[in-house]
Amino acid sequence: MGRTTCTANVRVYAELNDFLPEAVRQTTRSYRFNGTPAVKDAIEALGVPHVAVDLLLVNGRSVGFAHRLHDGDRVAAYPVFESLDITTLSRLRGRALRRTAFVADGHLGRLAQLLRLLGFDTVLKKDAPDSILAATAARDDRILLTRDRGLLKRSVVTHGYWVRSTQPLEQAREVVRRFDLAAGVRPFSCCLTCNGPLVSVHKSEIVDAIPPRVAAWRDAYLRCAGCGKIYWRGTHTPRLEALTAAILRTHAEPEEESPATAADGVCEAMLEET
Repeated sequence: MGRTTCTANVRVYAELNDFLPEAVRQTTRSYRFNGTPAVKDAIEALGVPHVAVDLLLVNGRSVGFAHRLHDGDRVAAYPVFESLDITTLSRLRGRALRRTAFVADGHLGRLAQLLRLLGFDTVLKKDAPDSILAATAARDDRILLTRDRGLLKRSVVTHGYWVRSTQPLEQAREVVRRFDLAAGVRPFSCCLTCNGPLVSVHKSEIVDAIPPRVAAWRDAYLRCAGCGKIYWRGTHTPRLEALTAAILRTHAEPEEESPATAADGVCEAMLEET
């Protein structure tokens, strides 16, 4: 006799439905299995990375990813909660991050620059294999930002986010909203090139590195503690300030440039200004 096939009923909630085909969102799905697989297997079989889930209920009881399924089980999966108090339940992240820091895959270079503009520690791993991205996120307690849903299914990743938008400005808005970052924005505190912290530096220490036309009228400067690059308020600063304000607005306003045009143009200005 063959093995008996079992069935569990699985429902995912809120933005976890973004990972499902549109036709089956907001519905209960059947997960067929043999033996006693972990509930994590059921969730990821539907296409939902475990890193996007913060609460699992099986038959109404809070469980961890390793919980074994049995025939007839009812599974409910919920996303990371930002404001709802679920401290008495089994949150699956293990512990919260002590700081908000990111690692972005190579396809999110513009987003990484915008997050640095806002003052958030954001490492960009250009051309890095998935294994390095996942290891960096785990080792350094960083939130992994990616457009690759498969990358978020790696077991070593505990904090991650699948960026929905393809436009840099909207991607930045999306991340700010998702992680409730508005109150922590500190523009012009991170190096836009290497991600190092910017610190005030006396003009006399760097006068030989400043263009004479700038030194003649500008006295306040910042220097990157990482790469040594020097920053000062210049002609592009108002555009960067306007972009910061645009990111923090909930929705695009009619008079704004398109997300791609605004973000791409100012990202280029970032590199030219200093």
